[in-house]
Amino acid sequence: MPHKIIRRPQVDDSHLPASMPALLKQLYARRGVNQDDCELVLAKLLRPQTMKGLDIAGEIVADAIQANKRILIVGDFDADGATSTSVCMLALKMMGASNIDYLIPNRFDFGYGLSPEIVAVAHAKGVQLLITVDNGISSIDGVSAAKACGMQVVVTDHHLPGQVLPEADAIVNPNQHDCQFASKSIAGVGVAFYLMTAIRAELRSRNWYQIQSIAEPNLGVLLDIVALGTVADVVSLDANNRILVQAGLQRVRSGRCRPGITALLEVAKRDPSKIVAADFGFAVGPRLNAAGRLDEMALGVETLLCDDIMRARRMAAELDGLNQDRRDIEAGMQQEALKTLQAITLDEATLPWGLALFQPDWHQGVIGILASRIKDRYHRPVIAFADAGNGEIKGSARSIKGLHMRDLLERINSQYPGIIIKFGGHAMAAGLSIKANALDTFKQAYDDTVKSILDYEQLTGEILSDGELSADLMNLDTAFMLRNAGPWGQSFEEPLFDGFFKVVQQRIVGEKHLKLLLETECGKLMLDGIAFNVDLQIWPDATINHARVVYKLDVNEFRGNQTVQLMVDYIEPM
Repeated sequence: MPHKIIRRPQVDDSHLPASMPALLKQLYARRGVNQDDCELVLAKLLRPQTMKGLDIAGEIVADAIQANKRILIVGDFDADGATSTSVCMLALKMMGASNIDYLIPNRFDFGYGLSPEIVAVAHAKGVQLLITVDNGISSIDGVSAAKACGMQVVVTDHHLPGQVLPEADAIVNPNQHDCQFASKSIAGVGVAFYLMTAIRAELRSRNWYQIQSIAEPNLGVLLDIVALGTVADVVSLDANNRILVQAGLQRVRSGRCRPGITALLEVAKRDPSKIVAADFGFAVGPRLNAAGRLDEMALGVETLLCDDIMRARRMAAELDGLNQDRRDIEAGMQQEALKTLQAITLDEATLPWGLALFQPDWHQGVIGILASRIKDRYHRPVIAFADAGNGEIKGSARSIKGLHMRDLLERINSQYPGIIIKFGGHAMAAGLSIKANALDTFKQAYDDTVKSILDYEQLTGEILSDGELSADLMNLDTAFMLRNAGPWGQSFEEPLFDGFFKVVQQRIVGEKHLKLLLETECGKLMLDGIAFNVDLQIWPDATINHARVVYKLDVNEFRGNQTVQLMVDYIEPM
């Protein structure tokens, strides 16, 4: 679908250092950066004391460590859950805990979160303290079951809570009511990291390290894992999250990261010394996620916990294979979904505002990615459903700007009681389960509710551009400056520029990527460009000689040579 290109307005940037390059000052000011945010150092992290429940949770876990209680970490089956679990396992062991284990529920057997069935597994293991990471805030029944079995429960999560909270011994979630912690967009792994710092401080106050003759751990060694989980979970990169991500990237670039992350970067053909946040999001994260989507996330956790590089490489290769399988499955599902849509897109007016799609043979593990792809193509909120057995179907939802997906599901749940069995999530992504025989009713309710919230104009994709980049700035110095000015990511978007170019050459590489040679309008400069996953019904086309291009300025490295390259996000023939 065609997109509307909107250039960000010029804003006042006088509050930023005068020594900063003019282009960077403007880019930062447009993204709300103040002078304090320019220096991404750990000393500027938000203080743990402002996170509600953290002190109580720290005391409970410290008590359990001192008493050698059996502790179980219950994680989620995505990259955030795997990194959260790994951070807790490594940190607690460094603090002297020896009676600990973890469990990632198999999504196909147990579903999401701390369910009563998972509690039964934990009880059979003799667990005395359950710690949830990246889940638990909606596990009302699971926490009740754990308490009935005599277990203590500490919930750490970042998902939006419902009206009723679980009756845990402690809840650590910045999004719970009355929590003063300023970063509401922190990932589950960030919450877990903050809990580990609170436990470390509590044990320090008890002279635990001296009594046990162990060194007080430097939890900074875990920041590469924290950075990976933060980027992979696509949370907003506010100032606090950018500090965490920057610290993790610095560890990786300096060769001080976990063997598992090194191995995952290797199979993804990324140079650790030149890694940027996007590499975590598009290269490492998907390979880690593949385990939870198609198999069991324990493989991902074990890769992160591994201390031996050779073993880590073997596990990373297995994850790489799973990721390729995931991509193949997703490609087939996407074709099925597009065929379904083509039948109703013959008349644009009949295309639902909210797309709800279901095929009986779709795989639960990749419906989230499928929903995201369809959303990007049609710029409508999408829910993709897969068969969950027992007469239920499970959906993964992706939203667009202006529509809070979890709030939308809550509205449907209140206005059409009984359709939705359970739901949860964020503004841009959510999950739900419904009865299979209620799908048609849900589709209508979903479409009607989307129409009641959005205006039609919001269904047109918008691209925010930082404007035209002058030819004298299209050089390596600018490209490196932009690369080093990150980390860029969700809600702190990497700079996009747009301009009109003459298309000198065009050809397809790698089956569906468009390799371009572009000339600036003024004729001063010739630049290479690459556009990934183009529409092969449009490109290549020798009759297209001019185009408007939206791009990122990047550095292409080939056989030791570095050149400027335009990473094309959107190209519109003129």
